[in-house]
Amino acid sequence: MASNNPGDQDGGRPRGTSKRGFASMDPQRQREIASQGGRAAHEKGTAHQFTSQEARAAGSKGGKAAHAKGTAHEFTSEEARAAGRKGGQASAGNNSQGGNTGESQGGQG
Repeated sequence: MASNNPGDQDGGRPRGTSKRGFASMDPQRQREIASQGGRAAHEKGTAHQFTSQEARAAGSKGGKAAHAKGTAHEFTSEEARAAGRKGGQASAGNNSQGGNTGESQGGQG
């Protein structure tokens, strides 16, 4: 039986789910367009530049949301060890680039 509801004229899909415009493009094309917009904003100087505190807060918020939804990655003990090792190596590498770590560099002082 046909419905008199104008929202049912699109093949039975619920309202608000039609694939038109940007939504109808394949995901790769969407990424290309979004990337162009990001590059243009950076060139123009209007792109948002996150501070380390803002980035930390955003990452924390995302992690909390993922855990709440049950989609967060659960690390095995070996994965956690590898990540810690990698972070420690990166941190040690940054300290040896002339930064003062508070340790004596030899000499008198």
